[in-house]
Amino acid sequence: MFISGSATGYYGDQDDALVDEDEPPIIDFAHTLCARWEDLALRDRREKTRVCLSRTGVVMAADVGLGGPIGDGTQYMSWIHIDDIVNALLFMLTTDGLAGPFNVCSPYPVRNEHFSSVLAGVLHRPAFTRVPARAVQLFLGEGASLILGGQRAMPRRPTEAGFTFCYSELEAALTEIVNAV
Repeated sequence: MFISGSATGYYGDQDDALVDEDEPPIIDFAHTLCARWEDLALRDRREKTRVCLSRTGVVMAADVGLGGPIGDGTQYMSWIHIDDIVNALLFMLTTDGLAGPFNVCSPYPVRNEHFSSVLAGVLHRPAFTRVPARAVQLFLGEGASLILGGQRAMPRRPTEAGFTFCYSELEAALTEIVNAV
């Protein structure tokens, strides 16, 4: 068994489109990076070695910070609570027959602006300062698409295989993380 960690960025910037594991990607920087990583992992696939490709959203953990929306804030963010990613990886590891790509993210992706607003509410702090898209582009170059673009990824394959999320709603996930600190 081999699990490779990739990202929902595999699909490229998909705007508002819902994407599951069968969606063809938009060829951009994020896709090219993730596709190369996944191609390397798939080289280890053998008759007795199954390979799962974990296309993970933004992981919510205790070190989650505070910031305002990035760019115009309309880009979708696929996200997952740290407990759910650990459980999803264990699920892939222990469920015979699973192989191929799996979107490891909450079934409820949100726009960056909504994410910032919910996080600010949970932390009881304002989130009004925007990070200008141009500043991100100057700092990250073509890598800016990782932050300014987005994917509205849906975890169809994990769900169909029987995986259940503990934290599928953003506010509950962030509240648990903040209260655990």
